[in-house]
Amino acid sequence: MISFLEIILRNGLRSRRRSLLTVCSGAASFCILGVLMATYSLFFLTPPSRAQALRLIVRNRTSIATPIPFSYMQRIREVPGVREVMIQQWFGGTYKDSRDPRNNFARFAVEPKKLFLLHPEFAIDSNQKRDFFQRQDACIVAKSLAERLKLRIGDHVSLEGDIFHAKLDLLVAGFYESSADNEALYFHNEFLNSSLCQKPDFAIMFMVLADRLDVTEAVARDIDEQFRNAVTQTRTEPEKALQVSFLHYVGDLKLFFMAAFTSLGVTLLLVSATTVGMSVRERVPEVGVLKALGFPPEMIIWLIVSESVLIALIGAVIGFGCAEALLGAIRRLPLMVVNLTTLDISPRLAAIGLVLAILVAMCASLPFAWHASRRRITDCLSFAD
Repeated sequence: MISFLEIILRNGLRSRRRSLLTVCSGAASFCILGVLMATYSLFFLTPPSRAQALRLIVRNRTSIATPIPFSYMQRIREVPGVREVMIQQWFGGTYKDSRDPRNNFARFAVEPKKLFLLHPEFAIDSNQKRDFFQRQDACIVAKSLAERLKLRIGDHVSLEGDIFHAKLDLLVAGFYESSADNEALYFHNEFLNSSLCQKPDFAIMFMVLADRLDVTEAVARDIDEQFRNAVTQTRTEPEKALQVSFLHYVGDLKLFFMAAFTSLGVTLLLVSATTVGMSVRERVPEVGVLKALGFPPEMIIWLIVSESVLIALIGAVIGFGCAEALLGAIRRLPLMVVNLTTLDISPRLAAIGLVLAILVAMCASLPFAWHASRRRITDCLSFAD
């Protein structure tokens, strides 16, 4: 006796070419959807780590490209709830050939001893840390970045400045490892000052370490309030918010994601509806036979909808598998604005995607299934396409 599952499988494979094309179309859509869902989740839904949540960035309210007076540093330190303040100068500049994307990475001038207080997640050999502290021309490099650039301890890194008109020759003193910041180079701010004709009286940004998680919002508000009537106003925000704000320079990211999600959903719905409509039209006489054998309308609806759901789920599984492979390649890219090493399709996102596949398949197939189930037996048996 043939089971309902066998009927569904046979009907689904009745036109193998059509079923294959539908699965491939669905897989392509779900591959793109999986990448977008994982990216959106990372940017807007993933909470920062405890160490990152304690860090605030103070920058110019107008633009991050506009500096703020260095004198602000002492006033920020006096704000209640501030544990430490570190100057963080974005050096920019050029390393070797700027046309090679492998040579693009973040370069910061910082205060070395404060760096590890604000970044407790940085893991580095104690001897390498000591050498970094002792030599003013020393720098430390993320281990993954060093491997990409083929740097070793004792090598020299030459940077040609653009924001700061200086040419720096830095000695690689050590490599650090971090789950959050794995594409940066840090060197002494004092070395930068000594390489300039005149010590700058401005800072690109300050990094603030708050005492506790529950005071970070108050600290940010109090810092900005201090300079509300100043010529140069500030904007203080969590470190992750600053990272995401870099991406907003390309446009409204949330609007882009919503538009992409909607477009993919409509595409999946139309493809599924077209496939189901053709399949049901071909099988109108068979529906009449099923009804003559005593199959109730509800069972006919269930068979047609289940066939559509099965094809959609196969496409979704293949698509999310391709998306995970694509995300694996993205995780290895030398990107430095937002950490992408944790970019993946979590079980929760996969479950949401499978539920979406089921809903789209049901919405596409239910009208055709309902119409087929309501036909009279004589109309079905006499139907000629």
